[in-house]
Amino acid sequence: MSSYRYRAVRRYKNKSKQNFIVTLVITFALLYIAFFWVLPNLIGGVGFLKNFNTPAKTAVNNTDQILLAPPVLNIPYEATNTAQIDVHGYSTPKSKVELFLDDDKKQTVNVQGDGSFTFNNVSLSLGTNNIYGKTVDEKDKESLASKTLIVIFDNEKPSLSLSEPDDNKTIQGGEKKVKFAGKTEPGANVFINDSQIIINSDGNFSSIQSLNEGDNNFNIKAQDTAGNTNEISRKVIYKP
Repeated sequence: MSSYRYRAVRRYKNKSKQNFIVTLVITFALLYIAFFWVLPNLIGGVGFLKNFNTPAKTAVNNTDQILLAPPVLNIPYEATNTAQIDVHGYSTPKSKVELFLDDDKKQTVNVQGDGSFTFNNVSLSLGTNNIYGKTVDEKDKESLASKTLIVIFDNEKPSLSLSEPDDNKTIQGGEKKVKFAGKTEPGANVFINDSQIIINSDGNFSSIQSLNEGDNNFNIKAQDTAGNTNEISRKVIYKP
């Protein structure tokens, strides 16, 4: 074999060896990419597709809950001296409404065709009562809770004291007037002969009342926000 031909064959073998090594490196690189990148993303894509329909079901359930509106309760006062009250309201016609007091379910009533409902004789606890309701459909699905209404049950009379005038006080000559002064609990209202007078934030009050000749009878009444009352009578005698 000539030296030229020998060198050509040798160059061909070396080139083939180099091509094999390059091919081997590329193959390992492709396997690495496939194993550490393509396969994990493929698995993640399958998981994404699997979960794609699940939120849709959740959305449907949430939509059902949103479509079922909570009831609207109507209690036209914030305090009462009555141990049992009626609670009126409106909700989806032909559904049901559950009433909760301090998170305890008390009653369930049917909603009328016009959307109205009434809970009769709801028993209150002394002090603060937190009341709310939920609408329930024919499949027993509940709505979100309604707005919580706070009702205070208070059956105690408000305090009331009168520092002046003394009972049967006689005023002679001068102006035909007398001063009333006293104290009640903060937040209460005070009336003298059914006319409301002003009290300050501490419950103190003072008022000048006109007199007629002879006996003048006065009724001083304190009334708290629950409707409880306390009364004091005074007679003032005016002599010209």
